Amino acid sequence: MSVVKDAPSSIQTCVDRAFRIPIFLSTTNTVNDVQGLFLNRLVLEIEDALLFPRTLPVSEQYPENILTNIRRLVFSSYGLLAINFRRFYVEILRSNVGDPPTTTPFWEGSTFSQIEPAMAFQFGIPILLVRETGTDVSNGIWAGGITPLNIFVDWDSDNQSVDEFFNSVQWREVFANWTAEVRGNYLLRTEPMFNNQ
Repeated sequence: MSVVKDAPSSIQTCVDRAFRIPIFLSTTNTVNDVQGLFLNRLVLEIEDALLFPRTLPVSEQYPENILTNIRRLVFSSYGLLAINFRRFYVEILRSNVGDPPTTTPFWEGSTFSQIEPAMAFQFGIPILLVRETGTDVSNGIWAGGITPLNIFVDWDSDNQSVDEFFNSVQWREVFANWTAEVRGNYLLRTEPMFNNQ
């Protein structure tokens, strides 16, 4: 009886996913409570834009090694949204050559927040980078100034609530532009080839 009762819900879930464009949501699996609220709201924003967020290992897992899994997920997505949360508060004590670049402690994110966007760039899919303020400010793609990977939005978790961030003009504008790029990429990659001869 419960199978019949739940059937419309199951069908609706399937239909809802069928009309969403898959994107790769690159994030870490280790988040604190506030970061968890941010991530949940981000997933809602993505789904409201009729996109389907996929991530490793939550929604996708393949039998290959991690880099092959990332490549497979990137290649089968039409956009990438990477969120770089604060994970480790580090201080450089020593350098192998000369003085350390800085002795001021700083926040680092996940190693994969560098790898996954780099792979997405290699495949030419639209990228949106969101980071918690102060994370990886001098590290790799998150340092800024690397065209075209300098389009990212900072979430000031110390002074800005989750709702304030997602209601900001900056977020709305950047997210709308990225969503349009994802839809354009989807159209380009799924349109049939025509031969006018």
